[in-house]
Amino acid sequence: MIKLAAFLGNPGPGYMHNRHNAGRMLALSLPFYNSLSWQKKYNGLYASKNNCHLLMPETYMNRSGISVQAAASFFKIDIKEIIIVHDELEIPLGTISLKFSGGLGGHNGLRSMKENFGSADFWRLRVGIGRPSKGEVYDWVLSDFQKNEQETLFPALDAGVNLLMQTMECDPETLLKEWAKKKIQISDNSDIIESMEGKKNDNK
Repeated sequence: MIKLAAFLGNPGPGYMHNRHNAGRMLALSLPFYNSLSWQKKYNGLYASKNNCHLLMPETYMNRSGISVQAAASFFKIDIKEIIIVHDELEIPLGTISLKFSGGLGGHNGLRSMKENFGSADFWRLRVGIGRPSKGEVYDWVLSDFQKNEQETLFPALDAGVNLLMQTMECDPETLLKEWAKKKIQISDNSDIIESMEGKKNDNK
C-alpha cells in the first residue's frame, strides 16, 4: 500500500491553474481536502488521511524531491511506498496512468526525486496534459488549462482521485493492468471510462 502521496506543482496563485500543476489540482479534487488539517512541514503543505501521508511540496517543481525526501525520512517510508502525482506530456489530456519506476521523461519534478532518493523506483500517478502542437514545452506547461480543456480535465482528476484512494487500500501492483492508461471520455448523458491499451515496457 502507498504510505506517502506527493502532489507536484509550483506554489502560489500565479501557478494554480497551470498544466504543470495538474498534480496539485488533483489534491484539490480530493473529496476530503477541505476537512484536512494542512500544516507547513517538510518544505511543503502536509496532512494525513487514513494512515496515508499527503504532501504538496512548496519548493517549486525542480526541487520537489527535497520536500518528499524530508517527509519520507521522518516517517521512515521506503521509496517504493511513495506515489508521485504529476502532469505528463507523453499522454493526452483526459488520460490517467499508473506506473512504477522507469524513465523521467524530462520532468523536473521526477528528476529531483531521483536526485534526492538516488533511485527512480517510486510509483507515479500521471495526469495527461499532452504535448503542444507548436511552441515550446516550457511555455506549454506553465500556461493555464483553457476553459474547453477543463471539461476533459476535471473528470480525469476525479478518476485520478479514485485511483489514488485505491493505492492507499491495496497493493498498487494489482491496479497496474487496469490503470496502465485509462482515458476518461465524456458523453452527453454520463461519464464513460474506457481503458486504453498501455504500451508494454513504456519508459515515458
